[in-house]
Amino acid sequence: MELWVPITIGAAFLQNLRSALQKHLTGQLSTVGATAARFVYAAPLALAYVLLLAQASGSPLPAPNAAFLGHVVLGGLLQIVATACLIRLFAMRNFAVGTALAKTEVVQAALFGLVILGERPSAAAVAAILISLLGVLLIALAPRRTRLQALAAGLLDPAALLGLAAGACFGISAVAYRAAALTLEDSGVAMAAAYTLAAVTIGQTVAILLYLGHREPGELARLFGAWRIAAWTGLAGMLGSACWFTAMTLQNAAYVRALGQVELLFTFAASYLVFGERSRRGELVGIALVAIGILLLLLGP
Repeated sequence: MELWVPITIGAAFLQNLRSALQKHLTGQLSTVGATAARFVYAAPLALAYVLLLAQASGSPLPAPNAAFLGHVVLGGLLQIVATACLIRLFAMRNFAVGTALAKTEVVQAALFGLVILGERPSAAAVAAILISLLGVLLIALAPRRTRLQALAAGLLDPAALLGLAAGACFGISAVAYRAAALTLEDSGVAMAAAYTLAAVTIGQTVAILLYLGHREPGELARLFGAWRIAAWTGLAGMLGSACWFTAMTLQNAAYVRALGQVELLFTFAASYLVFGERSRRGELVGIALVAIGILLLLLGP
């Protein structure tokens, strides 16, 4: 088994854990405040991770170049824009269609990876990505009994366009992070990924703190007052991001994001085993397609 596979599965599990912890914070903080916890509390941990790696290896820290900085800024900003698009979707009537189309991130990551890095996915990987995408769309639409025909019919709806924009921004940011880490490849995979993570997280932390200070000044005190849960959120977020960045340094970003959809299988397993919830037929078909897509991705050339 290639190293990027277990690292990606670990990233998906930690992302699930971070989301669960953030859900607890929503009762104490605003939406932006709860979102900020993943950055503010993760930034010092990401920096400490880089310094520990440097000390353990005895190597100097990487020297960032113009290409690295450009990719980091692009990826960080577009990830924030993508998140803002998803938040805006909650207020729109055709939320289901928009959210489903945001799931096209994996396909768009493959396209942008081809354009930006010249990485051409294999035919088997393309088939795996498309099958798992169909599964994700079925899962996203099933709770609202929205059919795939409605998805196609609503492609020009504002919510659909916003969903596609979110998917594009997430896709480009994933490719940009891989491109940034690859400019530091002489530093080794672990250090290149960790240094990229630290640079992105610190930049996003500064941006979100400036936003909160300007738009929600009282939220800063609540954010730091909720440190008992927020600190664990930051730790889970940092570890998950470290796994994502390492996997994307090792492998095509589209492959990593496609395998990362195993998170959905974790979610439905927990729903069934822990909470005794039963899934709809459309969701079960979607889960099966996601599983088939992941298997094809792992078994394909």
